[in-house]
This record gives sequence, C-alpha cells and structure tokens, in this order.
Amino acid sequence: MFKKKNEQKPEGGASPVETVKAAKEAEEARALRENMDRISHKILVLSGKGGVGKSTVAVNLAAALAAKNFRTGLLDIDIHGPSVPKLLGIDSEKLTGTEDGRILPVDYGNSMKVMSVGFMLSSSNDAVIWRGPLKYSIIKQFLKDVTWGDLDYLIVDSPPGTGDEPLSVCQLIEKAEGAVIVTTPQDVALIDVRKSISFCRQLNMPVLGVIENMSGFVCPHCGKKSDIFKNGGGLDLAREMGVPFLGSIPIEPAIVQNGDAGIPFHNAALENTTPAQKAFSDIVDILCKRKGEKQ
Repeated sequence: MFKKKNEQKPEGGASPVETVKAAKEAEEARALRENMDRISHKILVLSGKGGVGKSTVAVNLAAALAAKNFRTGLLDIDIHGPSVPKLLGIDSEKLTGTEDGRILPVDYGNSMKVMSVGFMLSSSNDAVIWRGPLKYSIIKQFLKDVTWGDLDYLIVDSPPGTGDEPLSVCQLIEKAEGAVIVTTPQDVALIDVRKSISFCRQLNMPVLGVIENMSGFVCPHCGKKSDIFKNGGGLDLAREMGVPFLGSIPIEPAIVQNGDAGIPFHNAALENTTPAQKAFSDIVDILCKRKGEKQ
C-alpha cells in the first residue's frame, strides 16, 4: 500500500499527521494540567471488591467536606454503575455546556460540584457498553473539560477493582493526593483490598488510609452494637500492609434510608449525632489535619 503524499514521513522527522497528533496531545495535556492545578487536593476512593459501600463512603466524605465549607467536587467514574446521582437525589439532572465546548458540573448545595456519566443517560435503566479506550476518553474529558473551577478537594469515586477506570484516573491526575481504600471486615473483602494497596504502590499512588465500612450493626432501638461481619479486619490489614487506618463506620438503617431518599447521611437532620455520622466526621478531620487544613 502506498502512502499519500501528505502522509509521507520526511527523513529524520515526523510526518504532518504525526505532527498534528503530537500538537493535539500536547494541548490536551496542558488543558488537563491547568484544570487540575486549580484543585488543591485530589483524593481517590477505591475498593478491591464491590458491595462494600464505596460510593456511600465517597458521597458522605464529600458531603462532610462541603459541610465544613470546603469547596468540594465529587467525580463519579463508575461508568457501568454510576450511583452518585441517586445517592445525592439529583439523578434527574442533565448536563449542560458552555459556548466554548466545556462541560458544566451539576451544583449540589453551595459548596459541592458533581459530575457523573449518570447525567448523560436518558434513563437509569440504560446500560453503558463501552470498552477501555472509550472509558479512558470520557474520564479524561471529565478531568479536562469540566469547569471545576477553584476547589479545595476533588473526591473521585472509582468502581471496584483495579481495571480501566482507576488505572485511567491514576495516570491522568499527575498530582493526586492519594487514595482512600474502603473495605468491610470479612476476609473475602480484605483479600481484594490487599490488591488495591498493591495497585496503588505499583502506580506510586500514596495510600492515605483504610476505612472499615459496615463495622458492626448499631440497633436503632437500644443502641447496642453487633458485629455481623466481624470487626477489626480493616485495622489489622492496615497494620499488616503498613498504611494508616482512618476509622470504622458501623451499619445503621438510616444510611440505607437516606441513600434511597437521595440525602447524604452525613447531612441528615437526625436528632442526635449517630456513631456513623461521627465516624464520617472524624475521618474527614483526620484527612484535613494531615493536609494542614483549618477545621
């Protein structure tokens, strides 16, 4: 097959097509870097296994940061199962753009901006059937083209495992603060959490700490705690792997009720501060103190 004249590669140099491609990639890298540089702290929320409540943790960490008046962004990169819009009660929102082709995030309250592929679907029943390159492209677009503005924190909710989505976001965010790993106490979850920590280390991504979710059940009537899924596995794992332990969050029925109602549990107007609410607040305090933030 003969090359077209304008695609012929000069000796010792790049072809015109390669030159244009390189210039485009350089411009995209510059735009991505400039957008991310306006965000002080980028934190990934990872889990080695599904069903550990990772999205619930991510949403409530973001809500707790916003409640402390930090300018907060929440990016949902779970392409196949975007649950952040539902957990925030904004699943009917749709994306809008600017005249220059940028994407406007959905505002939640006065201090939080949210982005999710869920806002792009015509129905919550729609299945997203994308391969790796397309997922990489949309994640890059969410980081580069969304008008996040000046933020104190960007919380990134990743799907479980160590596949395309967490790998893409780790590679695209050059100056990420690190990752928070969510687990439940039982061994079947802890096995996969070890893989998440190894994943971070291979990518030189700092592990900010482990959160043990569903750490015992607190009875709403008597307040007694029962260790349904064991207890202390997250703490033991953190010690074993040499990473910080951020805290334990117990099971409370109100977490499920508020999630279904689209109200962050941390912001719920409950009569008393519950153990789970206090746990979320304490974890945020730990993260902020490590960054030198004023409480």
